[in-house]
Amino acid sequence: MSTPDVVPVSLAEIARIAGVGRAAVSNWRRRHDSFPTRIGGTDVSPQFSLAEVEQWLRDNGKLRDVGGKELLWPRFELLGSRNESGLAVAEAARRMRSSRARISHAELSPQARELVAEAAKLGRAEGPRDTFEFLLQRWLETHVRQLSTTPPPLATLMTRIALTVRLGPQDGGLTVLDPACGTGHLAAAAAQEYDGPGLELLACERDPALAALASARLGFVADDRHVRTRIATADALREDPFTGAKADIALCNPPFNERDWGYEELATDQRWTHGLPPRTEPELAWVQHLLSHLRPGGVAVVVLPPAVASRKAGRRIRGSLLRTGALRAVVSLPPGSAQPHSVSLQLWVLRAAAEGPAAPPPSQDALLVDATGFARPGTREPSPDWDALGSFVLTALANLDHSDQEPLESAARVPLLDLLDDEVDVTPGRYTASASEPSSKELANKWSEFGSLLTDLADQAQHLSVLDVETGTQQTTTTVGDLVKAGALTLRAGQQPMEKTAPVSGTAVPFLTIADLLLDGAPSGLLAAQSAHTLAEEGDVVVAGVIRAFKAWVHEGAPMALGPQLYTLRVDSEKLDPHFLAGCLRAPANGRQAGTHASSSSRVDIRRLQVLQLPLEKQMVYADTFRRLRAFETLVARAERSGKGLVSDMSDRLAAGGLAT
Repeated sequence: MSTPDVVPVSLAEIARIAGVGRAAVSNWRRRHDSFPTRIGGTDVSPQFSLAEVEQWLRDNGKLRDVGGKELLWPRFELLGSRNESGLAVAEAARRMRSSRARISHAELSPQARELVAEAAKLGRAEGPRDTFEFLLQRWLETHVRQLSTTPPPLATLMTRIALTVRLGPQDGGLTVLDPACGTGHLAAAAAQEYDGPGLELLACERDPALAALASARLGFVADDRHVRTRIATADALREDPFTGAKADIALCNPPFNERDWGYEELATDQRWTHGLPPRTEPELAWVQHLLSHLRPGGVAVVVLPPAVASRKAGRRIRGSLLRTGALRAVVSLPPGSAQPHSVSLQLWVLRAAAEGPAAPPPSQDALLVDATGFARPGTREPSPDWDALGSFVLTALANLDHSDQEPLESAARVPLLDLLDDEVDVTPGRYTASASEPSSKELANKWSEFGSLLTDLADQAQHLSVLDVETGTQQTTTTVGDLVKAGALTLRAGQQPMEKTAPVSGTAVPFLTIADLLLDGAPSGLLAAQSAHTLAEEGDVVVAGVIRAFKAWVHEGAPMALGPQLYTLRVDSEKLDPHFLAGCLRAPANGRQAGTHASSSSRVDIRRLQVLQLPLEKQMVYADTFRRLRAFETLVARAERSGKGLVSDMSDRLAAGGLAT
């Protein structure tokens, strides 16, 4: 397909288009004189003409299996505005579904309208729904710091909970409501999970771009399932577009911590049957809004921050929700289940009182479930084990109305008399066994994991201990500065950006700082790739130039932006092995020797760091040993953490008289 010359693309975008890693694109650029010349950006983040890149990739046989979607997306990014690009994607979806559809957003620019027509044509050729989902996903990734979406696994779990817990007829059709739908993740999950007749989806979103994208997504759902959909663009708390409508299921991931939610103008609203939500408790306004739309026996499942379960300002409303039986369960999720990923969010399960002779008696308890232990082990970023988490939560809630059945471990059926105290705290961790001590099975698993760590540690120690490491040798060394002069590597220093947030448009990359290294080593923020001064790519050596955080390692994975006092060293692979270089650089004596002062906060002069002078063949041997030493270091740290945890767990159990004698 043809593309205008004015469309700029980064190295990361070129890698996506060609289906390769960014390092491969960098190699093409170095080795092929015919590679397109830079048209903008910086030396670290260059930009190229999309048309020239496309032609070069085709001429060199590197664009065989890539569809037109990858080539189309950079032009959506070029629109600049988040809203305009989002509306353009939504309009393209409408045109994909019907070539006779007219532009419904008059504010779109001529450039956007032309792009909509081209995207619609491509979608009809390559598959409308797949093309739309691709463009939507890229749009969400580009604006990840400005949006809060519900991950598909969480949306599926919430839907399954609601279908499991709701009362009343199960075969007379289903109405699902989401009053803060974003791009429609929850409504789409409901359509996927419900296989019965008569499905109606009611959704509302105050952001016009998000509402348009939700309408486009649910339009495809309606085509597939003959589902009735109504999507409104409005603030559901201030201007409820579905006044009087009743739903069997309500699913919601509302905005958190918003003070300007309508406290003054809604003070006398009839929805506040459990009390006027305080100005600082907008989440409890959403809870009561959902309840006001439920049919008898209907269920609402809502994502809430953990503070809502215990904040003093909301205790009166929490008490009313418990006394009336509206709040039936609270589930604490593992960190990483949804944004913000560092917080253990909660699911509140609410149900309207059922009617008729078969309705269960008023509840005298609430089920509190602590599922925070279902984080996926061995991952740097929080990531739930969704299969295990979903199975556990659904099993725990399956017997919600059977008070005679014992709940699972890490779940507690708490009498209302115990909950309705001065605090009315419904945080599951206060009442479940997992908050104080692990189960016998969990403790046995921890001992087994610790034993495996010791076995791996012994294997590495056995290999390292038999190495013939000589002392007092005088091997020739050189410095990083000399290697830079010789062209064996390039050195770049990280810088503090003007603003550590994702841009209005463009791809965001992780941003690493010295403070992150001192905390847990994981990047704490995101930065626009095109505004990053220094990017570490896969295979680069990253060095922290401060004594207190001094370390060096070979970067793996996606590109990462570096902050002040962090450096990236990119080696010439024909002269240096990156693992050999990193091993030489991270020697503690090396850092002390190159330090500018004696204090722990002193800087390290990277150019003065020493590197052994060895031929490439011998570097490989050293590199293998350095990798083993690094693995040994990692195992020692893991064993220490695991051992301390076992000591703590065993001490608590013994002090409580848990030893069988």
